[in-house]
Amino acid sequence: MSAFVKALEQAEQDRALRRLPAPSEPTGAQADAAPETVPSHGRPAPPERPSGAAHGFEEHLVSLLAPTSFEAEQYRALRHLVEQLHKSSGLSVIAVSSPGVADGKTTTAINLAGALAQAPDARVLLIDGDLRGAAVAANLGLDERAHRGLVDAILDANLPLEAVAQARPDINLSVLPAGRLSSAPYEVLKSPRLGDLLAAARRQYDYVVLDTPPLVSFPDCRVIGKWVDGLLIVVSAHRTTRRLLEEALYVTEPINVVGLVFNGDDRHLSRNSYASRRSGSRNGRRASASDE
Repeated sequence: MSAFVKALEQAEQDRALRRLPAPSEPTGAQADAAPETVPSHGRPAPPERPSGAAHGFEEHLVSLLAPTSFEAEQYRALRHLVEQLHKSSGLSVIAVSSPGVADGKTTTAINLAGALAQAPDARVLLIDGDLRGAAVAANLGLDERAHRGLVDAILDANLPLEAVAQARPDINLSVLPAGRLSSAPYEVLKSPRLGDLLAAARRQYDYVVLDTPPLVSFPDCRVIGKWVDGLLIVVSAHRTTRRLLEEALYVTEPINVVGLVFNGDDRHLSRNSYASRRSGSRNGRRASASDE
């Protein structure tokens, strides 16, 4: 835990250094290199996405749009962790959350599900359990109003899981959107019916990835916790404060936290620097499982 907090602090220091004015004249190898395009948020521009973007997928879903990209490799590392826990401890239902909003939890949940679904024989279900800010359907280009979802299945016991889960053979993934809006999301998620649906999901799928509301702002994830095998916490390198992370870990104490995803960390290797390290260079920076 202390090492992770130090990484957060180091990320803030790196951010401050980037604000210093750059030298007016590049020298050495810098003068020969083509300038790198850097978007307004300060991160290197992601690789060009293939035509899959025409399907309506949000551009940061690299596991679906650019599965051979360097960015997608970071999610395969996360997939490896989940697969190992699946073999060693039977983990199959995993929740993804974050201390606060806009930390990248939904993007991480979809990319993790997409990475798991890259195994041809894997049966993967992605569930939008964030009834306060449902975004899975929008990120995947689905019309949530045209289909029944999680809320509908919880409120109507006659709706089986198969009636609300949407199969996407093109990406080897099934998706269960949030469904209709609810004025009482906490009460909906507290229903034993959610436990029944997740039990059915365990029987029908190898992996169930559940996007959940932020941990500190709402108690919803704490209610869901009794039905999941583990929790991944997504932390934003330049947004999440140490105090907020500590509070998130405190409120999730009864839940099995299986990992922390350091999102938005700029200190990762580019393809070129990775190749340099493989050929013996010691100047490359460390890789990190950061979320684009």
